[in-house]
Amino acid sequence: MTDSPVLPAVNREWHLVTRPVGWPKPEDFALVEAEVPTPRDGQVLVRNLYVSVDPYMRGRMSAAKSYAAPYELGKVMQGGAVGEVVASNAEGFAVGDHVLHFFGWREYAALDAKNAVKVDPDAAPLSTYLGVLGMTGLTAYAGLLRTASFKEGDSVFVSGAAGAVGSQVGQIAKLKGASRVIGSAGSDEKVKLLLDEYGFDAAFNYKNGPVSEQLRAAAPDGVDVYFDNVGGDHLEAAVGSLNLGGRIAICGAISVYNNTEPAPGPKNLARLIQTRGRIEGFLVGDHYDLQPQFVEEVGPWVRSGELKYRETVVEGIENNLEAFLGVLRGDNTGKMIVKL
Repeated sequence: MTDSPVLPAVNREWHLVTRPVGWPKPEDFALVEAEVPTPRDGQVLVRNLYVSVDPYMRGRMSAAKSYAAPYELGKVMQGGAVGEVVASNAEGFAVGDHVLHFFGWREYAALDAKNAVKVDPDAAPLSTYLGVLGMTGLTAYAGLLRTASFKEGDSVFVSGAAGAVGSQVGQIAKLKGASRVIGSAGSDEKVKLLLDEYGFDAAFNYKNGPVSEQLRAAAPDGVDVYFDNVGGDHLEAAVGSLNLGGRIAICGAISVYNNTEPAPGPKNLARLIQTRGRIEGFLVGDHYDLQPQFVEEVGPWVRSGELKYRETVVEGIENNLEAFLGVLRGDNTGKMIVKL
């Protein structure tokens, strides 16, 4: 094993202790002190520097069958993280390397080297590998270009548009020749950000009136593509404004994640017959083959400043839970990240 720095006596990590019903409560979780793990053969020990909190994690707190295994009660949770290798028992990894992995919600993680991806802190800030150049960025890219079959000249509507995924969807659409990009967000400040910084053609605060009415005003000629991060009334509004041959990519439905009863579906789905419209859900995990193409195309946009991004950074592992709850409330602008 390569030499490692002197490590602390304890490793703080977040455990799920009760499965939340409705909105998660602080008592559903516990910040636990554990031993700093020792890497076995083929493993590295990583000191996490940045960890990700994301809306999909709410689904993993439920026992219901889903596309990702539920978090285990009494065990440390998981999530994206970027950190520094502080001990290595794996060929090809040295102390001081920086890696992207999926063992967040803790200060130190021992993991198989095959589950770590080296990243270059000189090419881009480490935090961007959790957001604009990471899973959220690839989600935007794959959902817009592959699932929604975006083409030049399309009119695009994005919900949750000031978030990490939505803001990138709108900008990629603009960079690729969208005729009009419309976004919805939850505050007037976020609407201003969409218009002034991210270059959206129109945006509205969904709290200021019925979404369907605001969308019709913002997109009088209808929409060809809807990228859905919210569900609920946004999805119904998009179906109502969908043009002939329109496509809807379902990425998330944050408006219903904490519901204890099933939410009613859109009442106007019959309109898809008239428009020959298509609704398709997708998971970023099915599109990792696009990763090289994504980095090759989007990386230069990020470096040149053509594609802008925001991060909401919360300091300290002790605030990891509050950062996650903040994502569910919509407190973040862009990617929510915890800096350890």
